[in-house]
Amino acid sequence: MTESKTDYLWYGVFALLVVFAVPWFMWRDAATWAGLPLWLWWHIGWMLVASAAFYAFSLGAWDRLMATETGEGS
Repeated sequence: MTESKTDYLWYGVFALLVVFAVPWFMWRDAATWAGLPLWLWWHIGWMLVASAAFYAFSLGAWDRLMATETGEGS
């Protein structure tokens, strides 16, 4: 399997999703908004970003990077 520039872009996207999934820079911060801590809002927003990234991944790169066969019988 040959790697394309798009494949490396997806590797970078998923690496960023993992690195920023835990808001370590918000630890020991007691700030709240709408009654919930900011780190919880970060997590909620980040899950939305991760969902959008996975949706975009599933539209085009899934078959190639997951080495699945596409076709009528699959």
